[in-house]
Amino acid sequence: MTAIPDRRITPFRPDLAAGHLRGQVEAPAFAEPRPMRVVAPSAPLRREPRPDAPLDTEALAGELVQVYERHEGWAWGQLAGDGYVGYLPDDALRADAPAPTHRVSALRTFIYPGPSIKSPPLAALSLAAGVTVAEETSEFAVLADGGHVFRKHLAPPDRFEPDFVAVAERFRGVPYLWGGKTSLGLDCSGLTQLALAAAGIASPRDSDMLEAALGAAVPFDDSLSGLKRGDLVFWKGHVGILTGPDTLLHANGYTMTVFSEPLREARDRILAKSFGAITSIRRLA
Repeated sequence: MTAIPDRRITPFRPDLAAGHLRGQVEAPAFAEPRPMRVVAPSAPLRREPRPDAPLDTEALAGELVQVYERHEGWAWGQLAGDGYVGYLPDDALRADAPAPTHRVSALRTFIYPGPSIKSPPLAALSLAAGVTVAEETSEFAVLADGGHVFRKHLAPPDRFEPDFVAVAERFRGVPYLWGGKTSLGLDCSGLTQLALAAAGIASPRDSDMLEAALGAAVPFDDSLSGLKRGDLVFWKGHVGILTGPDTLLHANGYTMTVFSEPLREARDRILAKSFGAITSIRRLA
């Protein structure tokens, strides 16, 4: 092994590694993956197999997970979508769950036990969660497990939103949650990743990964002029989305919400609090 692998996206531990890493890393044991899907509305992915460990991200219903170990109620694996590695509650996963046929297109929707909005909901699903539809009625989609979801809150996987910025704006006011990726709470990169995914743009999870992977650098100076809606503004450990030439939308720890404010005010405040200057501004094609 010539370099320490990025533990966030490499299924490697001192005691165990994924089989495809043989010859790349040193480990006393290697394991082949077992594909499983998230069957809970969302599942926390943590750094360590304990409920009070830091939350790194969340896996949404229907997501595929390559599981390398199951032990004492935890599954250690890698999310197939963005490659993030960590520990998920084992009871949130199932090996025989069918692949999703639709994804949630509303900010949040309910699963009902029957075809009535007056029924007490069984669960709530957030934007981008996947579901398996067995049949459709005029108002409801009947899921493979028998639950009912309002049909207009679902979209086929190949139908995307035309404007990822508009998707991000729908989260305005949602609480900030480190590692969160649902309409109950999310962080800056979670907001960006979800909005991009709704528009059909796959992206990595964390802000440094987003900065390295997305778009082309936009030259800027102290005036912050010449910017456009949809530009991504990066600081070390933070990212926001421009909703206009001079307005930033971001999930942040200052207001503890998804909040819209003048870009210059955010730039000056973040710099004054010693969090650093803007590192880059990226523009998607």
